[in-house]
Amino acid sequence: MELPDPYLPGAISLLDQLDKKLIVVLRDGRKLIGYLRSIDQFANLILDEVVERTFCDKFYSDIRHGFLLIRGENVVLAGEIDETLDTGLKEITGNEMTMLQEERSRHHNRKHDLPKAEPQRKTKHADMDDAY
Repeated sequence: MELPDPYLPGAISLLDQLDKKLIVVLRDGRKLIGYLRSIDQFANLILDEVVERTFCDKFYSDIRHGFLLIRGENVVLAGEIDETLDTGLKEITGNEMTMLQEERSRHHNRKHDLPKAEPQRKTKHADMDDAY
């Protein structure tokens, strides 16, 4: 990878990504994909044609948001995305994604259900003073 001359570290380096398609990962784990239209000194991003992409197993689903302003403090990662690469993931509808996530959650809960523990018996501990 060749660094631009001069290399500008931090959010300002995103200026090279203007009008390119980015993936932005937020603090709460959401993943947004859209075209970077503007950035400011606080790393606030303006994205256009935004979709929120949700992943589950080998599937993904997109929720369209359109035009978004993202506060810089919420951005964990931002980088150019090449959607021409084959990821092996299949796109499904939002309803299908919800059903898949619910089924996965039910399966996970069943797998981790533990048998009820027997109540512990209270035992009396002798103090050192009781021995004398």
